[in-house]
Amino acid sequence: MELLSLPLGLFDFILTKLVPFVFVLTIVVFFHELGHFAVARWNRVKVEAFAVGFGPEIFGFNDKHATRWKLCAIPLGGYVKFLGDENASSKTDHAALERMTADERDGAFEDKAVWQRAAVVAAGPIANFILASVIYTGLFMYYGESTVAPIVGVVQENSAAEEAGFLVGDLIISIDEDPVAGFQDIARHTLVSSDEPLKFMVERDGKQFELIAIPRMTKRKDQFGNDFQTGLVGIGASNDTANIIVSPLGPVAAFLKGLDNIGLIVSRTYHFIRELVGGKQDASQLRGPLGIGQMTSQVATLGIIQLISLAAALSVSIGLMNLLPVPMLDGGHLLFYAVEAIRGKALAPQTQDIAFRIGLTCVLMMMLFATSNDIMRLLGLSG
Repeated sequence: MELLSLPLGLFDFILTKLVPFVFVLTIVVFFHELGHFAVARWNRVKVEAFAVGFGPEIFGFNDKHATRWKLCAIPLGGYVKFLGDENASSKTDHAALERMTADERDGAFEDKAVWQRAAVVAAGPIANFILASVIYTGLFMYYGESTVAPIVGVVQENSAAEEAGFLVGDLIISIDEDPVAGFQDIARHTLVSSDEPLKFMVERDGKQFELIAIPRMTKRKDQFGNDFQTGLVGIGASNDTANIIVSPLGPVAAFLKGLDNIGLIVSRTYHFIRELVGGKQDASQLRGPLGIGQMTSQVATLGIIQLISLAAALSVSIGLMNLLPVPMLDGGHLLFYAVEAIRGKALAPQTQDIAFRIGLTCVLMMMLFATSNDIMRLLGLSG
């Protein structure tokens, strides 16, 4: 029995944890790199390799343009290698370019105009946002939009809402003059506004008046038992199913709702970083590859639709991360191109090399920190 338990345990690990993680990350990485690839081809840049994953090649083929398409063993990212790149990080190999003849350099990424290089680099994160938009649009067209009427069904004891004077049955009309159509709109404000007063316009017994509540940063657990911190005022929706409205959405409305979802993720990410720097958020919430793997395996238990929705959210997050102005990331390259456009010439190779090394160090330190968080969380030692 013990001999059989290992293969069965390994099979369970692959099916319930590894497969969902690889499925989600492969989709997100493939479309990110496809953005770089497509715009590079449009600008006549020679693409030497298109890889999903890092490390040894598992499977690959060459297309008619001599581009090597390959799937690699370590599913933690990907890259597109252009003519003139030193390695998978897109660092320019200046020495190799100088040894090439003019004909050999035809199609070299470094020889393209600054706007063309910027377009190729920006296309990766943009492709992530497009992927998320397509997924969200499809989901909203299929399922429609569920709206929970903004009627207070629960007021928690000793909460900010109780102190502000909320009562069960209150109808929330607006928050800081922004109209409220459903309880989801309330969460938009409270989740990212801890310790900041919010002005609620409330209707009670046919009369409208203002209540001021200050969301408190509160530690909670999600449906899988994971700890997270969020701003809460302490109100809940009514359990009456009559207050839940499901509305079908056409293509345009679904697309706009998808953009709204993307904007919400961007806003929450910005506020999380701001509160992390300000000490309101716990840095232990940062997730690395192991944490993302754990999250995908948990969401996979809810079904394929939830897993695809997670792919959309991760696509937005990865697009945002890559736009950070850190050398080695897409945002760092865009920063170099902006400086080049202003100066009229590129930074010296030595300067770029130093910046690249600093950026690589920062990324590796952040990855190690996030991975240590993942390990602590898996061992049940965090929080």
